[in-house]
Amino acid sequence: MKSLLTIATGIIMMVLVASQNPDIENNNADVSDIQFKSCSWNEVLVLAKKENKPIFLDISASWCGYCKRMKANVFTDTEVAKYYNSTFINASVDGEKGEGIELAKKYGVKGYPTFVFLNPDGSLAYQTSGYHNQENFIELGKNAINK
Repeated sequence: MKSLLTIATGIIMMVLVASQNPDIENNNADVSDIQFKSCSWNEVLVLAKKENKPIFLDISASWCGYCKRMKANVFTDTEVAKYYNSTFINASVDGEKGEGIELAKKYGVKGYPTFVFLNPDGSLAYQTSGYHNQENFIELGKNAINK
């Protein structure tokens, strides 16, 4: 009886340790938020052509309050993530740093956040700016690829 209790305690301890281990991947993590590509803009363009998928480009700034709200409340919404991850090649840049400066100039960014939707060939399909809630953001994506 004592050995059975020891074995049960050991199993419980292993389960608790494994559940708190940050190295164990959560296979559903990629569905919980929009997955933005971490590569150059040219690589995004090549990938869009290769996969024949439109591009969603988020142009934001580190100081922008609405950009922070979009990242915290909308880009992390499960339904938004499912739609954008399955429909677009997603990219995000800071319009005031690195490649983002040139992209902000190219697309005439006048305020943040700016959302640029491109066809798979890289041509402009639609562009808008400002905060959008979850429902509106899904509709925005649907309308952008149907224009």
